[in-house]
Amino acid sequence: MDFLGLVMLQNKLKAETVPVLEELRRACIRPVMVTGDNLLTAVSVGRECGIIPAKGKVILTEALPPRDGQPATIHWQSADELPAAEVLEKASKEVRAAFAEGGAHGARPPSPGPALSSASGFQEIKLLLEEAEPPPLPRPKTAETSYHFAIGGKSFAVILDHFPDLLSKLLLCGTVYARMAPDQKTQLIEALQRMDYYVGMCGDGANDCGALKRAHAGISLSELEASVASPFTSKIPNISCVPDLIREGRAALVTSFCVFKFMALYSIIQYLSVLLLYSILSNLGDVQYLFIDVAIILSLAFTMSLNRAWPKLVPQQPPTSLVSPQLLLSVFTQILLSLGFQVGSFLLAQGQPWYHPKEEGHCGPRANLTLDSNSTAPANVTAGLGPEEEEAHDTSSVRSLENTTLFYVSSFQYVAVALAFAKGRPFRQPTHTNGFFLASLVTISGFLLLLLLWPIPALEEFLELDCIPYEWRLILLVLTLSNVVLSLSLEVSLGLLDQGCGGLRSSVFVASLLQPQTSFSPFP
Repeated sequence: MDFLGLVMLQNKLKAETVPVLEELRRACIRPVMVTGDNLLTAVSVGRECGIIPAKGKVILTEALPPRDGQPATIHWQSADELPAAEVLEKASKEVRAAFAEGGAHGARPPSPGPALSSASGFQEIKLLLEEAEPPPLPRPKTAETSYHFAIGGKSFAVILDHFPDLLSKLLLCGTVYARMAPDQKTQLIEALQRMDYYVGMCGDGANDCGALKRAHAGISLSELEASVASPFTSKIPNISCVPDLIREGRAALVTSFCVFKFMALYSIIQYLSVLLLYSILSNLGDVQYLFIDVAIILSLAFTMSLNRAWPKLVPQQPPTSLVSPQLLLSVFTQILLSLGFQVGSFLLAQGQPWYHPKEEGHCGPRANLTLDSNSTAPANVTAGLGPEEEEAHDTSSVRSLENTTLFYVSSFQYVAVALAFAKGRPFRQPTHTNGFFLASLVTISGFLLLLLLWPIPALEEFLELDCIPYEWRLILLVLTLSNVVLSLSLEVSLGLLDQGCGGLRSSVFVASLLQPQTSFSPFP
């Protein structure tokens, strides 16, 4: 056998890795790497891809289980200043001697001695385990150096068993986890979730199945074993899918909340209209119900959900609950605004000098109606009339100045709340990019304006609307436009207030790859 030479193999980072990690950091999503490779290899790759900043200090964490009657211990070592082997051996002897003399049990090791300190510039890193708060320290004028813990699988198991109080402190700054077994990956995900993190997971192997299933969002980068347990599977074997998944998920969540709020307001607005009309023994007509439900509500509710996701990932997070304060405040303010305009227009109509209740209206007579004792609808006081006469009587119970006024006001309120709730940025693209929704808004608003300002007798007869003076039509136009402007202004103000005062729940996205040099994932 003849020696011909050496072959050097290099696994470079994929082109998408660094930009994706930078985008996640800008969105305040913390990247963490979990790998089966050597600890120092993982640290080197972490620096190369930017998970560990250029000025970041890496602390290698080594936890030893109890043995020979000695308690479990943790050793801290800076990865930038690794001492020589003989120095480490001497320091190890000093530590064992110190414990033999009765050293304290816990996470604080005894002093490494002058030999280790002088050779490597070793500095002891103290983690506070007591419940008492440390005394406040003056804030430096310059940014502090960030610290990142690198932990191996064996050390992680020892910390989990013997130092549970220390685990949460390590996870806050833990960036690299190496030599992790499949069950340890799952334990890491669960520990982060107990700290109130939203945890995502990226993996491409069968040993990642447990963690992918346990995470809030698991992404399989392979269509093999991992794709069975993972909720999401990427056809592209790199982490460029992570920002896309977060953007689309946030847009879908915001869209569902928008549609829910719109349908809730639709029910409340119609309920207020019917309640006011019941007070004068009237109601909305069948054709009016059909026009509102089909022409207005169905078209707006369907098209307002077609906005695409905003292309940039932002630090702000959407609400995660239907009973969150910002959602409830938005709904309640719109309900009060709709109630105020409906009651105001109802009373204003009855206060007009030409208003004649249930007698002779502006365009013709209206029959006096009574209520049946067992019904909330106007009773047929003309029993024995023919079908045509009964139909004319039912029409007369619907057509009134109050009915026409509330029909116009409530119809414009549906349009107003749909436009107010169809939010765009920062999670969805602006409303003007949704062509179907804009077409629905323009069509419905144009038809209502045409019906209000240029009345067509046939349409008014079909919709069972009363003939009202043109001056009152102009007043209704001012009222409805004011309602639209106030609805939009309130929603914009609440959105700005939510951005200024709302807190963020931390997000983490973990990546577990067999070859970390090839690609890495983040903690959202």
